Amino acid sequence: MKQRVSIFWFRRDLRLDDNAGLWKALKNGDPVLPLFIFDPDILSKLEDREDARVSFLYQRIQNLKAQLLELGSDLLVFNDKPLDVFKQLNVNYEITGLYFNRDYEPYAKARDKGVYEYFQTLDVPCVGAKDHVLFEKNEVVKADGTPYLVFSPYAKAWKKLCTAYHFKAYPTEKYSEYFFNAQAVIEVPTLEQMGFKPTEIPIPSANVSKNIIAQYDSTRNFPGIKNGTTRLGIHLRFGTISIRKLAKLAERTNETFLNELIWRDFFQMALHYHPESRLKAIKPKYDLIPWSNNEAHFSAWCKGKTGYPIVDAGMRELNATGFMHNRVRMIVASFLTKHLLIDWRWGEAYFAAKLLDFDLASNIGGWQWASGSGLDAAPYFRVFNPTSQMEKFDKNLSYINKWVPELKTHLYPEPIVEHKWARERCLATYKEALSNT
Repeated sequence: MKQRVSIFWFRRDLRLDDNAGLWKALKNGDPVLPLFIFDPDILSKLEDREDARVSFLYQRIQNLKAQLLELGSDLLVFNDKPLDVFKQLNVNYEITGLYFNRDYEPYAKARDKGVYEYFQTLDVPCVGAKDHVLFEKNEVVKADGTPYLVFSPYAKAWKKLCTAYHFKAYPTEKYSEYFFNAQAVIEVPTLEQMGFKPTEIPIPSANVSKNIIAQYDSTRNFPGIKNGTTRLGIHLRFGTISIRKLAKLAERTNETFLNELIWRDFFQMALHYHPESRLKAIKPKYDLIPWSNNEAHFSAWCKGKTGYPIVDAGMRELNATGFMHNRVRMIVASFLTKHLLIDWRWGEAYFAAKLLDFDLASNIGGWQWASGSGLDAAPYFRVFNPTSQMEKFDKNLSYINKWVPELKTHLYPEPIVEHKWARERCLATYKEALSNT
């Protein structure tokens, strides 16, 4: 006789505490079988066999497994297509329900639709929960039901809707007795079996001092300040920390930091309404811009050899660590799209391959913002001057000297484009393309 279980499917929520979908599963009463799936459809798209994100995921899975073993349970880990995994599990168990936290990316939604339809044929309920954001989909919209196009009114509406309820944690620890009782330790596929190798790139800690958040508004724009930002992006991306707990702390501590979390919800909302936005400009007329797409210029940008120190420092930091300071992200994105007239999609793809904290919605949102083509975008005539940005935000060159040590030597390249000429070319190109619509 098959054992009766419900399944909780870990995805972007790699923690036991304050986990909305897990709480729903445990409260249901049937033994909860925890599951994680390394999806080859996702892993196969990663070019670097030492991708630090895979190593981070693997380590976090090991941590989750250890925590569950202490509770007398275990974590099933597969390296297979999700639908095939569930078909296999259905042979071995009597599955009474599938629980998970919703993922809003187009691939995830298509994948989940296939899983849902399979369980529907078995008359097994699939129960999703909101865990990755505070507000999802169309929960924050205008009075007429249409989405906000500008961040400020969205944030105002967000704050008006947000109450103590939205910060309330889900007490999963109260129901830990309902985890599946493991009789033996379940084997986990190795990184090598999945085609990857461990990496030496350090991962920022999830334990951030409250002082960093308290001072965030005064330190966040200066990349030379060692602890000027939280660097929690990768933990928010994979759900190793609770967005509710972090937002509650921000709401009490620093409104500027809270606004950064609201930007996450804003970009997730944008992806909900514009699922094709990785390929298409949200403002369609911006797809008429005739990009230069000079491959030599793109290569120089990727390598951090443009001759503009703050741009080069940012790209070298990204290549070496998988991280780039947020102010610098805006500068390098503006430089690529405005100074070099290179399609924002090229930059988005490069960031997607390199950033530890890569999040599709935020990456698209940031790049469309920089190019002028997305929601609440910088107007096309706003062209960051990388030299004045350097003088304003790294005047002592503490950040730049770290990443561009040859700055004052003959080894440092001359600028690949001249600022005034590049700015005028950008304005003329954008103006002509947009005036034809």
